[in-house]
Amino acid sequence: TVNFLYFCDLFFKAEVEETLKRIQAHKGVIGTIVVNAEGIPIRTTLDNSTTVQYAGLLHQLTMKARSTVRDIDPQNDLTFLRIRSKKHEIMVAPDKEYLLIVIQNPCE
Repeated sequence: TVNFLYFCDLFFKAEVEETLKRIQAHKGVIGTIVVNAEGIPIRTTLDNSTTVQYAGLLHQLTMKARSTVRDIDPQNDLTFLRIRSKKHEIMVAPDKEYLLIVIQNPCE
């Protein structure tokens, strides 16, 4: 059973890496960050200071948005968050244990 679980873990990690590579290859994508439930970045294509800034702030914003959605309807949950500014478009896909953050140029 341990070998099977280990294999599944490796397969999952490889699948995640492949998905992140596909996202990063899209035209206009500046960077991707994967953040754990505590708001700690665990995978990034950006420099350290940018990663820490985006991860911390977007984790807080996503948790607040999720809480707001649930306050409006306890049976509902946040599935996606998109922020568009003059300079960037930030997309956040929250999961139970992780957040996927993608930063891209808004005109792409």
